[in-house]
This record gives sequence, C-alpha cells and structure tokens, in this order.
Amino acid sequence: MGQDCSDLAEKVSARLQSGGRLTVLTGAGISAESGVATFRDLGGLWEQYRVEDLASPEGFARNPGVVYDFYNMRRAQLKRIEPNPGHRALAALERQLGAGFTLVTQNVDDLHERAGSQRVLHMHGELRKARCQACGAIQVWPGDLDALSHCGQCKAQSLRPHIVWFGEMPLYMEEQIPASLDAEIFMSIGTSGQVYPAAGFVGLARANGALTLEINLMTAEHSQQFQHSIYGKAGEVLPRLLAEITALL
Repeated sequence: MGQDCSDLAEKVSARLQSGGRLTVLTGAGISAESGVATFRDLGGLWEQYRVEDLASPEGFARNPGVVYDFYNMRRAQLKRIEPNPGHRALAALERQLGAGFTLVTQNVDDLHERAGSQRVLHMHGELRKARCQACGAIQVWPGDLDALSHCGQCKAQSLRPHIVWFGEMPLYMEEQIPASLDAEIFMSIGTSGQVYPAAGFVGLARANGALTLEINLMTAEHSQQFQHSIYGKAGEVLPRLLAEITALL
C-alpha cells in the first residue's frame, strides 16, 4: 500500500546515519515523465516492425540500416528532452552520500548524468554511445550512426549502438550490480518488475537485509516484494521524500 513520506524518510535516514549505503534502481517511468517515448509509444514508421527486429543481434544482422535509423531517431529525440525534478533529486542525494550511493538504471538515455549523477550503472547500455564489433571499443557517439561510421580506435566500419539487445547479457552483472545489492537500503523507481534480471533485484536486496521501497505510479507486478511503497510521479514524490531524508542526516 502507499505510505507517508515522513515515516519512510525517518526509517531511511536512520540506516544512513549508521553508515548504511543506498542503491537505487530506475526504470522507464522516470524517463517517461521527461517525455522519453517507449517503443510502443513511437508509432508511425515503426509500427510495421516487431521490437525484436530493432533490438536483437539477429534483427541487426538482417537489416542493419533499419536498426541504425531507429536508434538515430531515438538519439535525436533525446536532444529535445531534459531531466525532470526526480532526476535532479537523485543527483542531489548522490552529492550528499558520495560513495554510499549507487544508481543502477534500466534506461539508455543520459538524463541522470545530465542532472548531475556520476555513479550510474547503465545495465542496458547507453543511447549516446557506440560499440565496435571488431575491437570492442566503446565511444561517445551523439550524432547519427551508420554502416560507414569508423571506430575511433581501430578505424573499422563495424560500429553498432551500445545497447543491450534481446539475448544479450545486461552490463555490470558480474561484479558491480551484485555488490550494490548488498546495500542497507534498496529503492526502486518507475519500473514494472516484469523484466529480469532487474525484476529479481528486490528479492536479492531483501535477502541481504536491505530496507526496500518502491516509487511507482501504481501497483506493479513485484510490488508485494517491497516493504514500503509510495505511489505517484517520481518527479513529484522524489524531491519531497529525498529532501526529508537529507534534512534528517
């Protein structure tokens, strides 16, 4: 059920005061509040394609031009979008907690970084980066990408979007993310709990003794696994909740 922010802020701050660490998981909900469209929202030209055609190694091998165009369009859209108060509130909390704060995101946009966050683990990759299939180099790539684009390291024309596609292992799963789930507080924001491995993070965090809380628009598939829930927009709930937490530190 939903919960009052003040009560929850006291519980979170008590753990932080005793040296506890906080790990945050963000999903599509926080980006949607800034206007980032999901695949289902894009419509138009992309209605004729299955998501697997645009987000899998097999789809890229069959029709790389279409996949390049899809991500070029998403990259261009991102230039018109700004972080919202939820992103900025998380960045402010990171500045206060320092190394005691870890942000894991399922989102491929850079809104957390543009809001000021630095300790961000993009488990599904980053839209504004490209990865070389020849040498493995990852490079910042804010503009259009195509089959003729050259790798900045080995010069091969073998770049692909730095995105984790269907059938590929999410990033940081070997060390950083498992270590972050040993934190004393685990907070999930704007995620449905339908996609693994992220959907299993709350169970791992609870097994490690974490205080677990979610912020979502409504009850999600995995809501019953959280000890505390607050329902509402992240851009409205987070600034209030995190301000109350930091005031108690």
